[in-house]
Amino acid sequence: MFKRTWGLAKSSMTVIRLDRELLVLPVLNAVAAVVFGLLLWIVASGLGADFSGNSDSGGGGVIAIAVLGLLGMNVINTFFKGALVSGAHERFTGGDPTIGSSISGAASRLHRLLPWALMATTVGIIMSIVERQGGQMGRIARGMFDMAWGVITFLIVPVVMFDDLGPIAGLKRSGQLLRTSWGENLTAQVGFGLLTVAMAIPGIILIALGSSTGLFALIAIGVLAVMFAMVVAAALNGIFQTALYLYVTTGQTPAGFGEQQLDASFNQK
Repeated sequence: MFKRTWGLAKSSMTVIRLDRELLVLPVLNAVAAVVFGLLLWIVASGLGADFSGNSDSGGGGVIAIAVLGLLGMNVINTFFKGALVSGAHERFTGGDPTIGSSISGAASRLHRLLPWALMATTVGIIMSIVERQGGQMGRIARGMFDMAWGVITFLIVPVVMFDDLGPIAGLKRSGQLLRTSWGENLTAQVGFGLLTVAMAIPGIILIALGSSTGLFALIAIGVLAVMFAMVVAAALNGIFQTALYLYVTTGQTPAGFGEQQLDASFNQK
């Protein structure tokens, strides 16, 4: 599985080599999320919200702020994922994407991305309630649901953007495409997760060494290495999802991806 995933990652890397600016999009995503979180914290603190959990007062306000924060983070993540998918789609269809064109592509589909972010947030809140109220069974149900949800929504961003569908219709379409192209094989999701961990290992080792020796420089370099691994992995995953979407909807293999690679990764039982 890791061998096939590495081959897919290398094919995705061809797009990054042509359009290195696509790596900036996950960075902008992280920066926007941090800025939003800080602004929300400042506003909440100014309104007197108590996050310590030691007071029953203002509980409703804290919940409202938490929901707003979750929704805002989902909107930011969905938007920049859409920008990355837009840039990859532009490259695969013969264009030369830039940061501006990628962001513009996502902005032009904001009316589709926002409803999906809202739906994903709602589902996440419901499942969190189920997990909290259900005890051990609730945690098991949440774990099983998260696995199924990840499969069904694997192609949701390119679907809602390029098929111009709402969240419910897009969810159905994403599930249909995955049943057609994957069968029961989850190589990409599991494999890309393992690849992310593998790329982050050097940074984790540096952080551990820095913590044990007290060398702040090693910790800083390790953190940067882990962040870089996450940025590259996010870009590779988004590019691959776009390639898969084009493959299963048009029957044509995007440039840089061999048809045998896609078939081997998604149709093997």
